[in-house]
Amino acid sequence: MTVLIPIILAGGKGERFWPVSRLDRPKQFLCLDGGDRSLIQATADRLLPLAQGWENLWVITAAHLADRVREQLPHLPEANLLVEPLGRDTAPAVAWATLEVAHRYGDDALVGFFPADHWIADETAFNQTVVSAGQLAADRGAIATLGIAPTYAATGYGYIEQGKAAGTYGPLSAYTVSRFTEKPDAPTAQTFIDSGCFSWNSGMFIFPAGVMIHELKTHAPEMMQALMANGVEAYPSLAKLSIDYAVMEHTDRAYVMPVTFGWDDLGDWNAVERLLKQPDAQNVDLANHVALDTEGSIVYAADPDEVVVTIGLENLVIVRDGNATLVVHKDRTQDIKAVVKQLGAEGRFRHLL
Repeated sequence: MTVLIPIILAGGKGERFWPVSRLDRPKQFLCLDGGDRSLIQATADRLLPLAQGWENLWVITAAHLADRVREQLPHLPEANLLVEPLGRDTAPAVAWATLEVAHRYGDDALVGFFPADHWIADETAFNQTVVSAGQLAADRGAIATLGIAPTYAATGYGYIEQGKAAGTYGPLSAYTVSRFTEKPDAPTAQTFIDSGCFSWNSGMFIFPAGVMIHELKTHAPEMMQALMANGVEAYPSLAKLSIDYAVMEHTDRAYVMPVTFGWDDLGDWNAVERLLKQPDAQNVDLANHVALDTEGSIVYAADPDEVVVTIGLENLVIVRDGNATLVVHKDRTQDIKAVVKQLGAEGRFRHLL
């Protein structure tokens, strides 16, 4: 396979992991899976064999996070760090980065985009899948997406419906994409799962650079005209736009490859329980937690010397980090983002963000 140019998307805010995740230290820079490598470091680790070295690995991030990327990935070439002056969602990020890669490597370069904050269970299977998706992309001039087999009727993920079979690449089957559906309600999600024809949209995709550039010119012409004329200087004029909405929901070049490796997008604190809960443990303890009649809870303290004592609690998330403490029921962790917005709106709490 042609050398893959992996690009790590590292501009997210990770607000649902507040108060540990802050504006200048979002979740991709944290160690949330019990290991000693941050999420972005772990992402780089598994992509380096595919890139065949640091010279082919790229990162795109927000201006206020660039120094933290440099700190955590000291071997990343400075020329491979793309810094967005403003957050404009994933379509401008993909467009600008793909144009830069095409300028350096040519339109035939094989490009992959990978969020910085995912957990992957089996790196060998992951690498084999990416190689197979690269073969699909090169063979068919495709935008190959990696689809995750759904395990429950999630309403926080986008879904991809499989269309016609498109052959086998390595050990994996590929399909045309029939449609994308963004975050359905629970009954709709259950019908998707019952049909057996849908995958979760992982946000990971691989394509020849020229193919994505052509599709962006077709489906998001104003954005592409601005970027091609002015590069990163065009950002203030760009509308916020996701790559799914800009291209993937409209293109006829989209293919899906259902994957076999374990995956989690670490969307909120409940993901920590999915990764770290031990069968014989009452709680997930990432703190010096002294519990009396407490069960089903997640307890985290940033200071290893800090003791958290709980009595008679059930199914809570308790997080202590510096000047902020969070206590929330596990069923309400999606609302943390709304609280962060509320804190930002009240001037006296902005130092907590």
